[in-house]
Amino acid sequence: MKRCYMILAAIAALTMTAQAQFLSWIEVGNYYNPTELYNGSYFDMAPTNFYLAHTGAQMIYTPDLLPGMEGKEGVKIKYLNFKFYSESFEEIVRNAKVYLQEIDATEFAINEDGVKQFFSFGEPVAEGRYDIDLLECYGEDQVLAMEMAEPLSFTLGKSLLVTIVLDAEDDDNCTMGSDYAPFYTSGIRGKAMTYTNNWTSFVDYATSEQFPNATATLGCGTNVELPVTEIGYTYERMLGDVNNDQTVDISDLTVLIDMLLGAAEGSTVNADVNTDGDITIADVTTLIDMLLSAH
Repeated sequence: MKRCYMILAAIAALTMTAQAQFLSWIEVGNYYNPTELYNGSYFDMAPTNFYLAHTGAQMIYTPDLLPGMEGKEGVKIKYLNFKFYSESFEEIVRNAKVYLQEIDATEFAINEDGVKQFFSFGEPVAEGRYDIDLLECYGEDQVLAMEMAEPLSFTLGKSLLVTIVLDAEDDDNCTMGSDYAPFYTSGIRGKAMTYTNNWTSFVDYATSEQFPNATATLGCGTNVELPVTEIGYTYERMLGDVNNDQTVDISDLTVLIDMLLGAAEGSTVNADVNTDGDITIADVTTLIDMLLSAH
């Protein structure tokens, strides 16, 4: 017992303020084992179809679709992954632009004439080129992966608006038949809208007088289901800051022990000091080692 008190006394004056960054993933729909393929009009395919040279899509991920972020700080949206299935033989080239925004809205606005409205979007946070040989992935699930060069700092409780623009370098570079389809969520409808055109990019359309109107005559899908999506985000943790006072010291060790005894509540995010996914006596040992090493 005396030795324990000596250890606690030795670390009582020590504090730490270092932040650590972690990566986590959110699954929207059955992303890891998708079964529902879209088989309707190409107007309603999000985030894209390969039947036309120029496509655009806007998708709203409401707070209820973004679980697991609670209690996390410094959240930044960094990755977007979408799954599709193809039985096409074409080679497809697309230049991609991705725009991310946090918004308060949970649905698309409708103007006084009953026309749904796209959201305005600014500068892309990711740009790239896809050279996709669909023959190589014939009959297989494939991933359309996007990494943000400038991750979006995201406020918890907001909705995430994703705008994706895909443009062919050659307007004739399109698939010929109904042999490509994205995987879709089940029942999450009206959270996406699409734009399709064989000559004009969604970026150019966004600067036209007709924007932000979305109608079928303009080649838009206005009641689209969300595609299955994997969202990767980074967040910051002050490992060991169990009492959330922005400092790691002996008081956090006390709260952590009380948490294990069921006598106190603390930050479960920061209490997992050894980052193994569980809060156990091993975290107490790791926290003691951390405090001692700071001396």
